[in-house]
Amino acid sequence: MSRSFCEIFDLTTDEIYQVFDLCKKMKKGEIDPRPLVNKSVACIFTKPSLRTRVSFEVGINQLGGHPVYITDNEIQLGKRESIADAAQVLSRYVGMIMIRTFAHSDVTSLAKYASVPVINGLTDLVHPCQVMGDYFTILEHKSKDIYKVAFLGDGNNVANSWLNLAARIPLDLRIGTSSETGPDKSILERAQRNRKSRILVTDDPQEAVKGADVIYTDVWASMGQKDKLSEKTVTLKKFQVNSSLLAGADREHLVMHCLPAERGREITDEVIDGPHSIVFDEAENRLHIQKAIMVFLLQQ
Repeated sequence: MSRSFCEIFDLTTDEIYQVFDLCKKMKKGEIDPRPLVNKSVACIFTKPSLRTRVSFEVGINQLGGHPVYITDNEIQLGKRESIADAAQVLSRYVGMIMIRTFAHSDVTSLAKYASVPVINGLTDLVHPCQVMGDYFTILEHKSKDIYKVAFLGDGNNVANSWLNLAARIPLDLRIGTSSETGPDKSILERAQRNRKSRILVTDDPQEAVKGADVIYTDVWASMGQKDKLSEKTVTLKKFQVNSSLLAGADREHLVMHCLPAERGREITDEVIDGPHSIVFDEAENRLHIQKAIMVFLLQQ
């Protein structure tokens, strides 16, 4: 049975650090694994994408493979045919499956029935490749035993993935959000069971950023929720990442955003383009971490 990567919690603590170490070596050019030579990777997209599509296609090519781009119109996963049948058919053709979609159950079902590794490129529940790349980026810029990370805004798939990371490795994670936009309760409870991490969910943005090493935000209405944008803008406006709020963070703080950004809403131009921003470093590292994840899974 092949290993899949549906969420960060699928990896043990040691395995997460193995992926980071592999990513570091590959990015520096110390090793050049090409496990996908003469293999193709099915890349299923039911959501539009810039970073996920380009970083995976480039990464697959650099690993010696060929990406096969598949849209929802072509596959109609779970409608035109069952996910189980599609998973078994694709496993006969390709060496790996990557999917970016809405329902997290689509990813877990693919992983259940496929005989090749399945990677979650994003679901409404979690965005694991993003946060793995984010943490790797923090490691490149800072060296601490426990990082103080403040996530501000909607308790969405990115916030859930930060909680999944905190369930595996020590983090001082503060989530600043309203009572109506909190993260997934079961994922939150799982993270809280890790005694090595400190988890705070607060509706006070100043409390969230106090002394923080990293301030992180995302759009307030994710894909599929744009009809709620006006409502969430009212609810979350005090969580905007701006210079005034950042005055309470650590002097050497880093600013992160998974992109695309709605500038002037969840984050201001002066912050995202400012000297503390590492937004485009983290965007670049999507390529490197995803290559490391693919190599790791293919070595299992």
